[in-house]
Amino acid sequence: MLSGLTTRGRCLLAAGIAAALCSWVLNERDLLRVAVFVIALPLLVVVFLSASRVRIGATRVLHPPRVAAGDQVDVQLELWRTGVLPAGEVLLEDRVSYSLGTRPRFIVERLPHDHRIPLHYPLRPTLRGVQQIGPLRAKVTDPFGICEFERELIKPSRLMVVPRTERLSGMLAGSGVGAGDEGAARRGTGPGDPDAIVRQYRQGDDLRMVHWPSTARRDELMVRLEQQPGHGGTTVLIDHRAAAHHGTGRAASIEWAVSFAASVCLHLRRAGHRVRLVTEHGHMLADIPPDSGAAYDDVALDALAVLQPAHQRDITLGGDPAVGQELVAVLGSVSNQAIHELSQYRPRGVRSLAVLLDTAAWSTGVTASAERSGAARESARLLEAAGWGVVVADPASSLQQVWTRLCRASMRKPAGAGQS
Repeated sequence: MLSGLTTRGRCLLAAGIAAALCSWVLNERDLLRVAVFVIALPLLVVVFLSASRVRIGATRVLHPPRVAAGDQVDVQLELWRTGVLPAGEVLLEDRVSYSLGTRPRFIVERLPHDHRIPLHYPLRPTLRGVQQIGPLRAKVTDPFGICEFERELIKPSRLMVVPRTERLSGMLAGSGVGAGDEGAARRGTGPGDPDAIVRQYRQGDDLRMVHWPSTARRDELMVRLEQQPGHGGTTVLIDHRAAAHHGTGRAASIEWAVSFAASVCLHLRRAGHRVRLVTEHGHMLADIPPDSGAAYDDVALDALAVLQPAHQRDITLGGDPAVGQELVAVLGSVSNQAIHELSQYRPRGVRSLAVLLDTAAWSTGVTASAERSGAARESARLLEAAGWGVVVADPASSLQQVWTRLCRASMRKPAGAGQS
């Protein structure tokens, strides 16, 4: 209990003890009375402060409680006195992570009993994720400055920091088409049979599922899929492997990839499309139904806000990550094996697009005007040879610029579409 004594309180206690010893040696009763008073004063203050367990109250409100990375959030505090005893100086500290900046501190010299004291401070989070604001701790001293105690006033508050997005314009060619010649071509079927979804025959497939009209047109066995994926939808794939990205903090390539994927999801949702958000291993992060409301924006943003780099070295898939839909893949550095893994499960005639990040530029500071790395050029060439539309992005590329180039790349007919 005596650990709460300040330097002034410890000095008073030591002086009282010394005066008591001197009064005993000198046999001075008056000095003894002074010594008793000096010793009793800090002890009585400690007892009173300990008995008054709740001296002050406080509240914390975040405006807004969710914010995009780089935007400002205002933290509002209110402080009031609830104890019977008067309060002296109050030192407040709201604990925040270092990514949010320095810890805010306040000193309230006199805390009145009859009204609340408003306090506020701004924060500008730079990294996405769930951030903890608090706890708010206070050091309360008595009016004489003899004793102080540290109290926790408010538990931590939760701040959701979502990826920064950009409102895009333009649309992929034929995006959202579910019927007609182009939509049928994307599904690998003819206009006369719009509900059939077919793929190449694989060893072990049931021969009763052979789709003979498509087999006759393509001169190879084609089978009808048992389950039809949703028409007019788009799957956005985000590559979040740690080994596939470079850079640190807000300037890392993975942060650019997350912002682009989030912007695309919101853009397609606003256009009334079904949007599926998956990882490079095909794990579902969000599934936004067609013609959904703005509330579904938070589904994709929250999933991407908490997305952390994965430890897998390469991409491994057990099937088509887009389940027959058109695919927009946001990729970091990819090996030849990863490109083969992404391409082998894609149905013929279904559009596949990729935004390939030149991650070497994020680690070396190379700008868009400089020559792209050989690895990025080679990966782009292999993807294009597999029938993908590819756009290479670097740190100088804006999200809108890359999206515009991707829309132009989508005008290219998918490999295998329209073949007869």
